[in-house]
Amino acid sequence: MNFEILIPITLFICIVYAIKVIVDARVRRQMVTVGGSEELVRSVLQGDELRRRHSSLHWGIVLVALAIGFGLIQAFGWQDLTPGMVAVLAGATGLGNLVFYAIARKLA
Repeated sequence: MNFEILIPITLFICIVYAIKVIVDARVRRQMVTVGGSEELVRSVLQGDELRRRHSSLHWGIVLVALAIGFGLIQAFGWQDLTPGMVAVLAGATGLGNLVFYAIARKLA
């Protein structure tokens, strides 16, 4: 496998993420310095915190569902890539997303 192509892709992703973080921080700083109401700033920060928690919950559920899918593949002894194997992984991912949706609705 040609891993040399992963270096520029990873670098691009890191640069984009760094720009996003800097822009978000500047927007928050401007909101505070311009005289945004304390209630507005608090609601924005609480919304960000809630979104981060939901993101962690989402990826945790999806990764556990994928782990169960890989465990099923191992338990059945499948060695070759077949449509059934891909279906198990896609189904596990979809099931994880549906479980997250149900949990997020109960939390909201």
